[in-house]
Amino acid sequence: MATGTVESATSNTPAEPPAPRRRWPWRTGVAAAGGLAMYLAFPGHDLSGLAVLGPAALTLAVRGERARSGAWLGLVLGLVFLVPLLSWTGIYVGAFPWLVLAVFEALYFALLGGALAATSRLPAWPLWAAALWVGAEALRGRQPLGGFPWGRLGFSQADGPFTALAAYGGVPLVSFAVALTGTLLAAGLVGLHRATRRPGERRAGRRGAALALVGALAVPLVAVLAELPLAGSSLTAGGPDRTVAVIQGNVPRAGLDFNAQRRAVLDNHADQTLELAAAVARGEAAQPDLVIWPENSSDIDPYTNADAARVITRAAVAIDAPILVGAVVQLPGEYVANTAIVWDPVTGPGDTYVKRHPVPLAEYVPARPFFRFFSPLVDRVTDFVHGTEVGILDVGGARVGDVICFEVAYDGLVSDVVDAGAGMLVVQTNNATFGYTDESAQQLAMSRLRAVEYGRTVVVAATSGISAVVAPDGSLVQRSELFTADTFVEEIAQRDSSTVAERLGAAPEWVLTALGVGAVLAVAFPALARRRAERGR
Repeated sequence: MATGTVESATSNTPAEPPAPRRRWPWRTGVAAAGGLAMYLAFPGHDLSGLAVLGPAALTLAVRGERARSGAWLGLVLGLVFLVPLLSWTGIYVGAFPWLVLAVFEALYFALLGGALAATSRLPAWPLWAAALWVGAEALRGRQPLGGFPWGRLGFSQADGPFTALAAYGGVPLVSFAVALTGTLLAAGLVGLHRATRRPGERRAGRRGAALALVGALAVPLVAVLAELPLAGSSLTAGGPDRTVAVIQGNVPRAGLDFNAQRRAVLDNHADQTLELAAAVARGEAAQPDLVIWPENSSDIDPYTNADAARVITRAAVAIDAPILVGAVVQLPGEYVANTAIVWDPVTGPGDTYVKRHPVPLAEYVPARPFFRFFSPLVDRVTDFVHGTEVGILDVGGARVGDVICFEVAYDGLVSDVVDAGAGMLVVQTNNATFGYTDESAQQLAMSRLRAVEYGRTVVVAATSGISAVVAPDGSLVQRSELFTADTFVEEIAQRDSSTVAERLGAAPEWVLTALGVGAVLAVAFPALARRRAERGR
């Protein structure tokens, strides 16, 4: 008898104590172990192969359970996974906002667990389960307030066996492959259990286990083979080259007050650029065609502060190249804009990109009185406007696709700039507010997946690290350390080729989500029909 069932309401026999409750302790432990494995798969621990154990554990834990029991088990996995993964969010603002965020995000895993439990008796259930993982990530990355896609399974695979699949279906396909491998492993264990515990099903159990385990091995093997026709690690192949300089000027201090000395941050980036100019003059470095400064490299508005403008112009003139400056620009009223400005050594400020997805509760506060209840620190947040234009900029002969900080986590914001003709991708970021945590490494992993997804070199410029140059195959060519000044100069091809993922866009995610939702409906409609029939008796 499958777990999670009870005696019919019309039976005269008293219902036995429900077996699922007796089995909850081990099921809860399995779910918690799956959450821990997922956490260890992400940057900071970098055990990417463990990611498959998260879906495997949750699938086993919820199998045969009711949806509400599955929701509990999903919540357990989500909390064990997300509480440590998102600990960087509370490094300077305290535990309460961090834990509220982690608990809220874990609710999506509760929804996932309920759906997995409901569909666990369907034929081909490992497929539907893997599709539901993609659907849950799609929802979590969109709602509410634009979503928060941190911790997607695919983002654990910058160094994993599934990385190449990003070029064929983006991060959703990578997540699906990780989840499918895990659910097939779970199916293999279920088959082995049938073969050893149920003599009448020994042959069927062995056959099912063998097929499932072969499938679990085949998925990563296909992913490895998919890498063969992709763009390699060369920065200079595939288009005309531009010499790109990346400046990490560092900040006076970590934390929320990293930019209390705003002029010092600006001077750090200008001075680092002047040092590069001196190295160029000595013949020790190549002359760059363009220079990338990070987000918040000038928190002094250079449009209204003549002194800040002079500092930037002096650096641009010295290096004899346009600088992409990350600036905070004051707007009418109390609003500001997180802005990338192309600063020419001759003509000064030119084209701009305004960040389209400011971070809720960090760069703007919706319903401020409500959120003030959770933390008075929201009153330190000045509301940033939402940009409306795609971040495509011509800088020194390079067609730069610019995304700012957390925008790299959002599929649509990155695909937009590639569709608009970006020959390379730039991520301007400021991670000083997260100190010496794993946040910077987690964000870098996203940039590495984007490089593979679109076959483009990705340049990451950070105020305090981690800055990097990522080759089109996702490998690291250059990488800085946290809270150190650094400079990279690299020849980078401006590519115009397109990957399968670029051509398909969001279609793989929608198709996989539809498969998962369809499986849930296939269970829900008959259950509703039975209930209606019972009421009509």
